[in-house]
Amino acid sequence: MSVGTFRDLTVYKKAFAFAMDVFTISKKFPSEKKYSLTDQVRRSSRSVCSCIGEAYRKRQYKAHFVSKTSDADMENTETRVWLDFALACNYLGNDDWKNFDEKAEESWKTLKSHDRESRKVLTKDEIGRNVLSIDFLPIVNLLIKTF
Repeated sequence: MSVGTFRDLTVYKKAFAFAMDVFTISKKFPSEKKYSLTDQVRRSSRSVCSCIGEAYRKRQYKAHFVSKTSDADMENTETRVWLDFALACNYLGNDDWKNFDEKAEESWKTLKSHDRESRKVLTKDEIGRNVLSIDFLPIVNLLIKTF
């Protein structure tokens, strides 16, 4: 089964659902946090999705694909940090926090798995450079299908 767009990727669907859950729960945060904690947690959770979409579009460039996957991981971690603050400030209950943390951990594991697989096909010289390699495309497409 081939993937049509980034929206068909399982990891994108999970990240999007997670970002929407973050949006919903953050509506309960105090209004004085609208431009700080609320805005930051919403932005970082949405950035996971945008990085996944960008990675999909950059999949023919090995180093860019790895970089964008790494960025998605970074944004996922940032979201977890903001949720830690929400818990510490009592804007989020323990059960909600645990649920979010488990979902974020699942996303992290998926992203790290694909990042490791992508790096296996990069040589030391190729990491950090734009390299188009036709023989790399089937490997990336295989990763995308399970992404």
